[in-house]
Amino acid sequence: MSVKKDRIESLIKRELAPIIQNRLNDPSLEFVSITDVELTNDLSYATIYVSFLKEENKEKGLAALDKAKGLLRSEIAKVLTTRRTPELIFKYDDSIQHGAKIDQLLDQISKKD
Repeated sequence: MSVKKDRIESLIKRELAPIIQNRLNDPSLEFVSITDVELTNDLSYATIYVSFLKEENKEKGLAALDKAKGLLRSEIAKVLTTRRTPELIFKYDDSIQHGAKIDQLLDQISKKD
């Protein structure tokens, strides 16, 4: 992996979180966290994985993030030193729920022993 790509991914992750929390006044984005950012090799698209503390906010939250793409992209453009700002793609990250399910299964197995 490229050092530049890694640096830009971490910069996007670090800068987007406070923008979402402070600038977007949508109640469905109250407990959202950015879990990962992946850039394409040509740096034209950034896939941002988000998770929500409240499961019922998932659909509304993703819709609110898609609606605010323009604002978020323009705020990221102010920080990035690249020629072009990547298009933002938001996806739900269910790895936290998946990990919790695995922990629960491991606990059940250890109790049986």
